[in-house]
Amino acid sequence: MLRLYHLLLGSILLVSIPLGAKFVLPQFSLPKVVKSPAVAKLPNPNEGNIWQKILGNTAAPTNWQVAACEGNAPLLCVFSKGKRLGTVEINIYPLVNNEDFQKKLVAAGIPNSSQVDYQSSKYQTQVLPALKAWVADHYAAFAKDRQGEYGKEISFSAYPPQPVAVGKLQGIRYGFAGLKQQGEVQEQHIGHVAFDGSKLYVITTAFDPGTQTGKFEKLENLAIFQPYLYAIAADLRLP
Repeated sequence: MLRLYHLLLGSILLVSIPLGAKFVLPQFSLPKVVKSPAVAKLPNPNEGNIWQKILGNTAAPTNWQVAACEGNAPLLCVFSKGKRLGTVEINIYPLVNNEDFQKKLVAAGIPNSSQVDYQSSKYQTQVLPALKAWVADHYAAFAKDRQGEYGKEISFSAYPPQPVAVGKLQGIRYGFAGLKQQGEVQEQHIGHVAFDGSKLYVITTAFDPGTQTGKFEKLENLAIFQPYLYAIAADLRLP
């Protein structure tokens, strides 16, 4: 397990990198849990990994490389000297299959109408409350799951959601971490969510032994790559 000084090392590295700023970690308070219905994801396109279509400029640390992973899985690979350090995953959810987010849009004042201009500044501003509500539900589900799994052994912190650009879309950056009582990091997650009027885009990566895809094996590598991920997300070809 990584010790506390690894976390401190990652923090120092982030301060020294000019691209973006790291999240702060306020004490996590359990929000009201709202159970979200299952939502069908879009199938992978036959022509391959979706990152091949949407990837813009690929900012990366010196001697690191970023490229769409081989195959159809929606994964972005991060390499250094030929070794894969981690992956970033994107999932796409059609609005037509997402009744929960439809309700969040209506509550934010966005009617369920194809005539709405989702690229206008008015509606990009209106969509923020819906995305923040989505993040709040995500945090709640995470808290409930981890509380049942770890009890009081892990203390959790949620990052304040931050409005950011995801390509040409208005999006939200979010994340959370779990810390053991001894100071060791059990897990750390980083995400972006954005909406283009018909699809919800969710981009995630993590340091988490329990995660199968969209993860880094070492916390310090995730810490180094974090601000570069922000730059990549901002330059995606979305919508």
